[in-house]
Amino acid sequence: MHVIAKSTLAAYWGIHPETRAPLQHWFEVAKRAKWATGSEVMASFPKAKVINGERVRFDVHGGDYRLIVAFNYRTAVAYIKFIGTHAEYDRIDAATVAIF
Repeated sequence: MHVIAKSTLAAYWGIHPETRAPLQHWFEVAKRAKWATGSEVMASFPKAKVINGERVRFDVHGGDYRLIVAFNYRTAVAYIKFIGTHAEYDRIDAATVAIF
């Protein structure tokens, strides 16, 4: 998958250093992946949750943070849509949020 954009993740872990290792791990797995469905994403990240046909939510740092990614499986592109604390996640609509 081509991830748009690693710089978003790096900026976030610069502010929240405890997220660096899990976000780097997610990025490394995602960039090597050839996912075609949310089920395939969940095979790599069993704690992930499919939100809809394109979006998946990932727990980061034991669930203290949440990452929402929109996938275009046909073109193999992953778009970072949100990363924030669990409390911030609770205040957004995961199916439509587009902060980044």
